[in-house]
Amino acid sequence: MPVLARVGLRLKLISAHLLVVVVGVVTLLVAMGLVAPGLFDQLMVEVTGPGMRAIGHEMTPEASAAMRDLTAQAFRQALTMSLAWAAGAAALTAIVVGVFISGRVARPVRSMVLASRRIASGRYAERVEVQDSGELGDLASSFNEMASALEATERRRRELIGDVAHELRTPLANLQGYVEGLADGVVVPSEETWTFLLGEVGRLRRLVEDLQELSRAEARQISIRVRPLEPDGLVRAVAARFGPGFAEKGLRLEMSLPSGLPKVLADEDRALQVLGNLLSNALRYTPSGGRVEVSVHQRGDGVVFSVSDTGIGVAPEHLPHLFERFYRADRARSRAVGGSGIGLTIARALVEAMGGKIWAESPGLGHGATFSFLLPAARR
Repeated sequence: MPVLARVGLRLKLISAHLLVVVVGVVTLLVAMGLVAPGLFDQLMVEVTGPGMRAIGHEMTPEASAAMRDLTAQAFRQALTMSLAWAAGAAALTAIVVGVFISGRVARPVRSMVLASRRIASGRYAERVEVQDSGELGDLASSFNEMASALEATERRRRELIGDVAHELRTPLANLQGYVEGLADGVVVPSEETWTFLLGEVGRLRRLVEDLQELSRAEARQISIRVRPLEPDGLVRAVAARFGPGFAEKGLRLEMSLPSGLPKVLADEDRALQVLGNLLSNALRYTPSGGRVEVSVHQRGDGVVFSVSDTGIGVAPEHLPHLFERFYRADRARSRAVGGSGIGLTIARALVEAMGGKIWAESPGLGHGATFSFLLPAARR
């Protein structure tokens, strides 16, 4: 939209006041022009009277003085009365114009007030019509964006409650069934039984810990101690931690660490946590015999860490939602295999808390995926 076509609210209000003044002045002049001459003639006739005549071609000094006094009196009376009529007409016109202009300004504000009350009552689908290209139009657009964000937040809140209930239901049902079986003597106590019960309890504990970590991360309540760190040191540390798991599954874990990389500004524990989460996903979703590569390269004023695998890949329609809470591209995959569903959400919150960003790429199903995050580089 051209800049000249956008009329600001301040300019609109100034123009409205000027328009009211101009309309009042024009009305005043027009009214005086219409009323004053006729009124002056009428008053002249009334004050001079029909019997007053000039003596010859000239009036006496006394008559001339009286004539001047009468003329001045008639002029003052005509001017006063015409100004009174003109001022009344100008005031009435200015009020009409002012009401019309103020209505144009107040109408969208009033509609937003009513819409905000409906949103406050829980009707998050409420929107206002954008009828202006200036500040009022921007305000209406921002209001609609806020309403959309609130609607999406409320939808995610309901989904989160349902997902948490679903996540808790399965292990609790398993625990209840086995405990009742043990109490009734149907299930025989054995090492396998206790191992299974401990596993279900561990799932519940991990889920609660992940939810607590997610809540703290999204509320910016996690302590972040940023300091300059060597990128290759972070990668080697997390690779050493996950090396045995990759070897046990028959996966090749490779590293691409070019020399001369700048240090990154990051919290060491949180950066290792993010890298570990991405490597854990690659380990989980890459079949035996595959390959996982951790690479680092500089991009602008930041350093990009990437974890690429030759696993199952991600369909394009799922890529934008991978970092949402409890989102799984494969709904049929169990949590025992697919994780809690909030690890990537926690990773995103941690990366953003360190001043970076995270994203995912994939050519499609069966062609692997690449998860990358960027951290700001430390100045030399």
